[in-house]
Amino acid sequence: MLIDVFHDTACPWCRIGQKNLFDALGQWKKEPVNIRWHPFFLDSSIPPEGCDFHSFMRQRKKLTTVQLQQMFNHVRLMGEAVGVQFNFDKIRSAVNTRLSHQLIAIASTDLRNNIVEAIYQAYFEYGLNIGDVEVLVNVGKSYQMNENYLRQCLTDTYNIHMVITEAKKAHLQGINSVPCFIFNNQIMVNGSQSVNVLLRALNRSAFIEVLAKQW
Repeated sequence: MLIDVFHDTACPWCRIGQKNLFDALGQWKKEPVNIRWHPFFLDSSIPPEGCDFHSFMRQRKKLTTVQLQQMFNHVRLMGEAVGVQFNFDKIRSAVNTRLSHQLIAIASTDLRNNIVEAIYQAYFEYGLNIGDVEVLVNVGKSYQMNENYLRQCLTDTYNIHMVITEAKKAHLQGINSVPCFIFNNQIMVNGSQSVNVLLRALNRSAFIEVLAKQW
């Protein structure tokens, strides 16, 4: 089973969708699964050094301080319902997510799921700046990735352009919001859907695959 996941590492709904996907896979267990992570930039205009998180969110969402806090509370409750934490009070920077996607891209395939989760956790639970090379180096080192290799790859402009090009491909495929899940290049599920919705997509994709083999 091939699952393509389009996501942004600063998107709380992507984190909820990722958790639901992993929970669905934990119940499914019918065949080996290969997950491919694809970058998507919710806002590529954020400078590399980031900017003030709360000011950015108020301006982007056109919300008052009270309304913004209400939105954060809603997302926090949605996260708690599926078993993930969102500590928006710890987040100081709205981040440019290119480097975090770059870290995912350079990680070995057996580490990528863990790296994705570690990046989400660093940002949404600990409020770390996942647009900062040092933060990302520490994430990679926690999974025994080589420090020198990490620094080289995360500061290489060629690798950055590769991630940008990959993100542009998502729009060319008609993907304009995240999270987005594509199962076996056939079934598309948009949004942070429930475990049951994702299970149905898994089962339907597997059924279509069986039918295709019979033909």
